[in-house]
Parts: sequence; structure tokens; C-alpha cells
Amino acid sequence: MRLLNLFFFLIVGLSVSAQNEGWRNLFDGKSLSGWKELAGKAEFSVENGNIVGQTVENSGNSFLVTEEEFGDFILEMDIKVDDSSSNSGVQLRSHYNPEGHERRGLVYGYQYEIDPSSRKWSGGIYDEGRRDWLYPVSLNAPAERAFKNDVYNHVRVECIGNDIKTWLNDIPVACLVDTMDSRGFIGLQVHSIGNNSKLAGEKIWFKNIRIRTGNLVPQPFPLGIYVVNDKPNSLSAYEQESGWKLLFDGISTKGWKGAYKPTFPEKGWQVQDGILTVLASEGKEGGSGGDIVTLDEYSAFDLSFEFKLTPGANSGVKYFVTLSEHNSGSAIGLEYQLLDDSLHPDAKLGRDGDRTLASLYDLIRANKQKRFIHPIGQWNTGRIIVYPGNHVEHYLNGIKVLEYERGSQAFRDLVAISKYKIWDHFGEAKEGHILLQDHGNEASFRSVKIRELH
Repeated sequence: MRLLNLFFFLIVGLSVSAQNEGWRNLFDGKSLSGWKELAGKAEFSVENGNIVGQTVENSGNSFLVTEEEFGDFILEMDIKVDDSSSNSGVQLRSHYNPEGHERRGLVYGYQYEIDPSSRKWSGGIYDEGRRDWLYPVSLNAPAERAFKNDVYNHVRVECIGNDIKTWLNDIPVACLVDTMDSRGFIGLQVHSIGNNSKLAGEKIWFKNIRIRTGNLVPQPFPLGIYVVNDKPNSLSAYEQESGWKLLFDGISTKGWKGAYKPTFPEKGWQVQDGILTVLASEGKEGGSGGDIVTLDEYSAFDLSFEFKLTPGANSGVKYFVTLSEHNSGSAIGLEYQLLDDSLHPDAKLGRDGDRTLASLYDLIRANKQKRFIHPIGQWNTGRIIVYPGNHVEHYLNGIKVLEYERGSQAFRDLVAISKYKIWDHFGEAKEGHILLQDHGNEASFRSVKIRELH
């Protein structure tokens, strides 16, 4: 028995040793050796084996960053916040501009968000000082429940090549493919509280900070989590394994044809530099080339697409398009509205803004925040999810802006007071084509991809 016990403990010991092999502590538990403070005025100290950041009034965001820079790595640590009003984050592959923020110093780069507020976006990926949100956790709603207030939360990040994946308390949260930064420092953030004296003195606790930079083996990520892929017209291996397919390959019109036409339009559309563009033609519905539709039809799916509008433009992405109406103008279907809300008159028509950007056209208004809308002339990302049970969601730049039940009585009541009332069972087809609209204004598309849901 003693020999068996000895053998057991040897095996366990070897297993633990193998798990810990290759890891290096970034914090010795006693001092801030290897770290330096940048930007704001928050206080950083060492208490009981923790790095503790403490908020102060009248300071910008403050950072304690590594003196060393890192490229590919796996990073783990434990974090606790004092209060749900606190906010923090972990900088990844980040940089410093001493001239930024009017020479007060600017830290910028990828940030693992720590958000204990009711928004619950902890584990999401933010681009500090640069592009704003890259992966809001609304894209992976089950992970919104991962963070626990007033206790230590375990953070894990993998930065390997262009892939950044995050976990929180062993729950997978975000998956980003991005080419902006391949190397930089790691930092601990204390968020600004402005001049709010009631929030002064709040603490954020960091401990067990360790990194691995060699022999990196990615941890399995469950299939089906949405990927923000900033490499145009591409699918990562993980996306392909999850069932995503490109509807536009970036070089051809393969898989598309004109609505009510046997082939792709001979004019009105162009493919150039990885972009599919409908050309301007006096702003008339139907344009010069007309709408285009997928050759295939879909029932339950997750559809993602990037779009860029010109000033005053009107277009749309339609779904459940059956082409059975044989109407003039644009083909009929449920429409994710694409519109320059500030310049196009359609934004003021309809009911309660239901013809504005990302709305379910003429039926339901998109509930949008200005900070999550990229300006006209820049790329935005739309997303439409139709679940097998006919629950439908619209997203704009990662934020859910509306949802409804296709075929429900509430849906039918909306149809009854819309322009679609003349078509029986509008929007309730079992399956249909995906459509990109030609409304006579220039609009561009790329990274159009779909995953069928079962």
C-alpha cells in the first residue's frame, strides 16, 4: 500500500510539474520590480501578495506596465475588484505615446476588459486609446455571467499569431483575429473616475500573474462562438471548424445572381480590391444592375457582413427572399436597413425610426448608441441571427440592436400596419435567399459569411 501511495504521489507531482513547466511569474509577490507606471496618477502598491491599484480623483486612466515586451504568449492572473462601479483591464501587446492626451501620456492597444457593472462585458476585448470596442461580450451572451463581484476571478488570455482568445473563470469569452499589433507590453489598468470623490480610494487586486512564451499549445475553444475576424474575406481554422462559409470570396461573384435574373448583372456591380460594390445610379430603387441574391436558400443561420456607405446612401441586406412576388423594384424580404441616417430622407419616414440604420425595415427600430456607429465612409459590421425557433436578432458592430419572433402575433401585427401588408404571410417563408440591395446609391460589402444553425 505504501508503494502504491508513493507511486500515486509521484505521478501527481510529475503532472503538476508538467503543467507548470514553461511558466514565468511576472510579479514576485513582494515588489513592483519589472513594472513601471504610465499615464494617470492612480496609486499602485503591493499588499499581501497582490498588486493593488487604487483610484484617485482628477486622473486619466492609469497603468502599471511591464518593462519587457511580449509577442506570442499565454497569460494568466487572478483579479478582484472592490465595487461594481469599478472598472479595470489588462493591456496586451500594448504601447505608449508620451505625447498623447496633450502630453499627459497615452497607453494604447488591446485590453482584456474587467467590467463588474450591470453591462457585464468582462473578458471582452477593447482597443484602449485607439479603436474602441473590438469584441463586446454581447457577441457571446452566455459569458456575460462569468465575472463574480468581491471575489478573485481567474483570467486567461492566449495571444498566438493574429488570434486572441480570452477566458474568465474557465469560461470562454472572446475570439478575435486581428493584425494590428504583434508585440508590446502587458499592463494593469485603474480606470479614471474623473472628479467623482465618492469613487476615490476603490481598489483593484491583481495576483498570481504568470506568462508562458514558448511551446504554446492553445486551449480548446468550444465550437460556435462568434469570431470577430478583421482579416477581410477570410475564415480562421476555428471558424471553418464551426461551420462558417464565405458568401463572397473577395475575388469573384461566385454564388450570386441577379434577383429575377438567371445570371449575375452585367452592369451596376463591381468586384475590386476584395470589395463587392453596388455602383451609384441616381438613387433609384432597383438601380442599374438591380439586387443580387445568393444561389442557395437558408432557414436558420448566423449571417455576418461588413458594409461601407457613401454620404446619403441607402441599401439593405434582406433575408427570407423567395422571389415569389415578381414585383418591380427591389425584391421582397425582411430587411436589415443600411442607411446614412443623417442625410437620407428615409430616416424620417416610417414609424418611430423603423427605417433607420440596422432596423428591421418598416417594422422595428434599431436601438443604437452613437459610440457604436462608425462614421459614413468607414466599415461597419452587421449581423443577423435567425435561430431554429424563429427568434431573430440584429447586431451592429457587435451590439444587439433589436430582436423579434418571426411569425408571432406581435410580428404579424407590425406587418399589418407596414408596407408589407399586401403580401400574405410576409417574412414567414420556411427558407429564402440572402439579398444585397441596389437602391441606386454606392454601397460596398466584404467579409460576408454565414453559418447554418440546426
